[in-house]
Amino acid sequence: MGRNPVVGRQGPGHHAAVIPTEDTASALAVKQIRSEIGHPETMRRTLRALGLRHHQQTVKVPNTSSIRGMLTKVRHLIEVTPSDENGKLSE
Repeated sequence: MGRNPVVGRQGPGHHAAVIPTEDTASALAVKQIRSEIGHPETMRRTLRALGLRHHQQTVKVPNTSSIRGMLTKVRHLIEVTPSDENGKLSE
């Protein structure tokens, strides 16, 4: 019998990213926290379209409905934080 793949990936540290609404922030800082290896090609293309080329890379993207849709698709691979206009991360 095979090992349960979910074991070890439970708890608050392994939840999907929460994506802010458009009125909350005008720009978002997106960090890739999990590898694209072992995921479907469509998810890999979505990460590339967001500008994420490497694991642990952070990019700044505008907070539009199309970008939020892309973030929703790969929400288990990324971490999203609001970013201000100057490119600095909001705390």
